[in-house]
Amino acid sequence: MVELFVSAFITFFVVIDPPGCAPIYASLTSAASAAQRRAMAIRAIVVSLAILLVFAMFGEKLLGALGISLDAFRVAGGIMLFLIALEMVFEKRQTRREDRAEKILETPEVEDVSVFPMALPMIAGPGSIATIMLLMARSNGIEETMVVLVAMTSVLLLTLVALLLAGPLMRVLGAKIEAVITRLLGVLLAALATQFVVDGLKASFA
Repeated sequence: MVELFVSAFITFFVVIDPPGCAPIYASLTSAASAAQRRAMAIRAIVVSLAILLVFAMFGEKLLGALGISLDAFRVAGGIMLFLIALEMVFEKRQTRREDRAEKILETPEVEDVSVFPMALPMIAGPGSIATIMLLMARSNGIEETMVVLVAMTSVLLLTLVALLLAGPLMRVLGAKIEAVITRLLGVLLAALATQFVVDGLKASFA
């Protein structure tokens, strides 16, 4: 169970990337008051949790309704996570996030960024949704399912802390250290994604 928790925690941490969300949130909420920033951070995490729980509980049924096997989803999800990992290693993902944030800032009537773009697509985006569905598919029994959900919730709580402390966190880390962390996490995610693909292919041809 400990190994499952560690594996799930690392996967979610790498995909959601709390340190990477902090600078985006700081820039999006620079004109907001402390109370508004706190409220939006909490709302973003609650919405993200709700989205991921829906896919955790009903994702497999959705695949079945669409005629997609879990093994095929493992391969497809693994490939998608691998592409995200490449973006992290070559710093493309953060650039894309920053571009999206700039577009939001250019629209003055947009004030509440908790749902878009923070919850969707930055926190509970395609990568996070694929991750929760892949990990739930690999879980056997209620105990392993709960371990995966606890790991996911733990990372979301860490993300909340990162959002609440976005300003101080960026002053401590700095752009260079954050870039190094992102690249290291990208390498880990590439390895995890490859394992998902291998597992899916093995099961498909077994």
